[in-house]
Amino acid sequence: MSKVAVVFWSGTGNTEAMANAVAAGAQEKGAEVTLLGPSDFNAAAVANYDAIAFGCPAMGAEQLEEVEYQPMWDDVKGALSGKKIALFGSYGWGDGEWIRLWEDEAKTAGADLAADSLMVHETPDAEGEAQCRELGAALA
Repeated sequence: MSKVAVVFWSGTGNTEAMANAVAAGAQEKGAEVTLLGPSDFNAAAVANYDAIAFGCPAMGAEQLEEVEYQPMWDDVKGALSGKKIALFGSYGWGDGEWIRLWEDEAKTAGADLAADSLMVHETPDAEGEAQCRELGAALA
């Protein structure tokens, strides 16, 4: 059984809904899943998981949340070489620049992107929830 961490930050509940669907998708494929906030995850924890889904909405000028999520990401990205990961988040404006920049950082760190990064506009609808489940299944 694979161990999957879903590490997310959510300000409005949209990315939390996505995280729950990602977790459900991984669990449906038999993975043991742990949902964590950014303050509960660090570089040392990366080795405890076979795969990690990182979720954060677009904030400000299309960037990661700066107070909790960005510091956690800066800490863990150096430990992601060879690790199977996925990126997801919700947005309300823009064209997805934040997730493309995030993908570039993950690839530069040597992470193995298990699936295409997933952006959902605002609250995930049935299609968005299904995409989140697929993302989780890809990590399991």
